[in-house]
Amino acid sequence: MDSSVVLLVLLGLVAVGGYAWYASLITRRNEVREAMGSIDVQLRQRFNLLPNIVALAAKFMTHEKELLEGLTALRARVAAPYAKDDPKAVEGHLDASRKLEAGMARLFAVAENYPELRSAETVTRAQATFEEVEGNIAAARRFYNSAVTRLNNAVEIFPGSVIARIANVQPFPFYEVEDPAAREPIDVNKLMP
Repeated sequence: MDSSVVLLVLLGLVAVGGYAWYASLITRRNEVREAMGSIDVQLRQRFNLLPNIVALAAKFMTHEKELLEGLTALRARVAAPYAKDDPKAVEGHLDASRKLEAGMARLFAVAENYPELRSAETVTRAQATFEEVEGNIAAARRFYNSAVTRLNNAVEIFPGSVIARIANVQPFPFYEVEDPAAREPIDVNKLMP
C-alpha cells in the first residue's frame, strides 16, 4: 500500500471519529435540553398552583405577609425566560426553583400553626397536589441529572473536550438539593418523645 493511501485512510478515520464524537455531543446536549423541558413542565404546574395556595393562605395567615410576598417574587423569577443553551442561565433558573421549593415547604410548615387553615379542605387538596407535583419534579430532576452526567462526561473527557470546545458545547449544572439539613444524618433520638 502506498503511504499516501494509508495517510488518507487514517485521515478519513480521524474525520469519521471526530464527526461521530461531535454528533454524540450534540445528541447529549439535546437530551439535556429535553430533560430541562420536562423540569420546566413540572415547574409550570407548580407555578400555576402557587397563586391558589398563596391566595388561600393569605385569607388565614395575616402575620405571614413577608413569606407570601417572597413566594410571589420567587414565582416571578422562575417564570422569567432564560437561555436554555447557557449553563449559567440554566443554573440561575434552577437556583430560583430550589428557593421556591424551599419557600413552599416553609409555607406548609408555617400553615401547621393555623388550625383553621390546616383543616380547610381546599388547602389540604392544594397541599396534596403540590406534593404530587414535587414528586414529579424530583423524577424530572433525576432524568435531567442523568442527561447532564452523560453530557458532562463526553465534554470533559479527551477527545471530547477538544471537540466540545470547537463545537461550543459546555458542561451544564446539576439540579441538586441545596438544603444542608437534607444531607445531615437523622438523629432518631430527636424524633422520639
